Amino acid sequence: MTAASTARPPAGAGAAARTLRIARPVVLLAFVILFLIPVYVLLVTSFKPLQEADPSSAWNLPHHWSTTGWSSAWDALKPGLENSVKIAVTGSLISAALGSLNGYVLSKWRFPGSDAVFTLFLFGMFIPYQAVMIPLAGLLTNMGLVGTIRGLVLAHVVYGIPICTLIFRNYYVTIPDELIEAARVDGAGIIRTYWSIIVPVSGPAFAVTVIWQFTSMWNDFLFAVFLGAPDSWPVTVMLNNTAGSGATAVQYNQQMAEALLASLPTLLVYLLLGRFFMRGLMAGALKG
Repeated sequence: MTAASTARPPAGAGAAARTLRIARPVVLLAFVILFLIPVYVLLVTSFKPLQEADPSSAWNLPHHWSTTGWSSAWDALKPGLENSVKIAVTGSLISAALGSLNGYVLSKWRFPGSDAVFTLFLFGMFIPYQAVMIPLAGLLTNMGLVGTIRGLVLAHVVYGIPICTLIFRNYYVTIPDELIEAARVDGAGIIRTYWSIIVPVSGPAFAVTVIWQFTSMWNDFLFAVFLGAPDSWPVTVMLNNTAGSGATAVQYNQQMAEALLASLPTLLVYLLLGRFFMRGLMAGALKG
């Protein structure tokens, strides 16, 4: 028996490897199809006229394609969509800015007790919404912000500071300290160093934070229904209020269109910034 023959893998091992290579994409494709089945039902039902929109024919394609469900959904959700855009865009940008400043100070300009401060920030991540709802409502009432978009933005920003600080702090520890020291030698202060050195390389971290906060704020229901008012209700509350509406029949086509319409902004955010999401998360996981 030669050395080549002894090194040759058994025939069964090669067959098992080929089977695994074939089975893996098949299983993944099956999971994708299973995941997209509800999306298919939502989509085809939203383009059906009211007479065809029935659970018994949910799998069937429309005989007559119609956009009446989408136009009705837009009319019903337009105020909520505008409020959600104001809350999610403003809140996510403010959260990213504050998280970036906190992470920068806690990672590159350490001070006595900085570790304790960072630990206290992390504790804020584990406080459930329900535990702070009553004192938060009282605080916003005293500030005259309850029932307003500004109040909802403030609540989301304050509650998002811990996770935003964690993301930026873990990302900034991967930036070499030599860059900060070189800026100090050149006479740059803390603000100039942040603006000229840190911000230009913070794109992935900002993308992660904006995606995280935008999605959380857009999908929020508890803060909105507890601290909001009809004038400041986001799309989630208005979507809930239209569920099951209809005098003689449930308007399934409109409800399916509303569900898709309410989910489109978060989908667009992931499509536009998703390639930065994993890069930012992994960059923060490599060190510190």
